[in-house]
Amino acid sequence: AAALRNAKSGTPMAASGPRMDMGGMLWWQADQSKLFRDMLTHPRLVPYYRALCGEGYRMDHQPLLVAQGPDSEGFKLHGGPISGADGVPQGVFNPELQYRCVHGQLWTSLLAASVQLCDHQPGDGGFCIVRGSHKLNLPVPTDFADGVGSAFAEHIHHPATRAGDVVLWSEATVHGATPWRAERERRVAIYRFAPPNMGYGRGYLDIPPGAMEGLTPLQRAVLEPPYATR
Repeated sequence: AAALRNAKSGTPMAASGPRMDMGGMLWWQADQSKLFRDMLTHPRLVPYYRALCGEGYRMDHQPLLVAQGPDSEGFKLHGGPISGADGVPQGVFNPELQYRCVHGQLWTSLLAASVQLCDHQPGDGGFCIVRGSHKLNLPVPTDFADGVGSAFAEHIHHPATRAGDVVLWSEATVHGATPWRAERERRVAIYRFAPPNMGYGRGYLDIPPGAMEGLTPLQRAVLEPPYATR
């Protein structure tokens, strides 16, 4: 069987090594899970969660821990308000991934928060984003999503970050990752949050029995299934 990869072989997003993903961090023993649980309601982050998802924001996906060694693959561009070549008919309105600003009020249907567990310096690779693509009215060309062509380097942005930084973006923005080129291991923890009445993923179905013990009331509220606030 062919190995599962996140980038098309032979494209600039591909590399010799794989990306390693792991979940379940919220349910580790207390001393190991505390950092990951704290991100659900961290006082420095809650104002941003609320500003973009509204009061009653909730966790949409289970958090994901990504680790990459040197020369490991990227992830082809995906997301955006118009579907690309990612399993949905291309060029179709994507209701699950939208961003709006109405009378000064921001809103997104799915918010990503990436906790940087290592430094990301210019030239290292890793997370990349097409700035302004949350306003797209056309699908992303397949070649561009695979990193092919001169326009890719022109429009792709790699934020430089330090360990402990948190990168927030709307999943309505086209994003992905270029191959990791640094000698040190890359590590990030990715969370996704949604407004209370929306559910893109099904993270609330993946909570082991008894795993909620030790969570604060606010953390428990963030793990609720979708609900209406009216």
